[in-house]
Amino acid sequence: MFIKSKFPFILGLTALALGVASVAWGADPLDAETKARIERFEKGATTINVSNYPQGMKDNYELFAQKCTQCHKLSRPINSDYALPDEWSRYVKRMMHKPGSDIGRDEAKTIYEFLVYDSSIRKKAMVNAKLAKATAAEKAEAEAKIKEVHEKYDK
Repeated sequence: MFIKSKFPFILGLTALALGVASVAWGADPLDAETKARIERFEKGATTINVSNYPQGMKDNYELFAQKCTQCHKLSRPINSDYALPDEWSRYVKRMMHKPGSDIGRDEAKTIYEFLVYDSSIRKKAMVNAKLAKATAAEKAEAEAKIKEVHEKYDK
C-alpha cells in the first residue's frame, strides 16, 4: 500500500526539491555585463578618506562600512557609477531588503545620506555629467536633495 500510494508523492517532492536546489546552486542570476561591471567596481579603492568630512559624515561612513561589508566588498559601492540621490536611494533600498543585510530604516537613511554627501564631493564630475543629461525637473530635485544633506551636516 505504501509503495503504491505514497511513492509518487515522495518522488514528486524529491524532484521538486532537487529542482529548487539546482536552481539555487547552479543558476547565476547575473548576466555577463553585470558581472563585469561589479568586478570593475570591486577592483578600485577599498576605503574613502573622510578625514575632511564633518564629524556626522565620519560617523555615517563607519555605519556604511560596517553594514555594507556584511554582503559584499566595500569597494563595490565606493567605485560604482551611482552618484545621484535617486540612484543611491534605489541601491540602498535594494540592499536593505536583501536577506542578512540587517539594515533598518534609520540605518538605511544614514547610509543614503553618506552616499549622497560623498558623491557630491568625491564624484563631483560624475554628478555634474549626470545632471547635465537630466531633465530640468530631475536636476532640480537632485540638487535639492544634495543641498538638504549638506545643510544637515555642514555646520
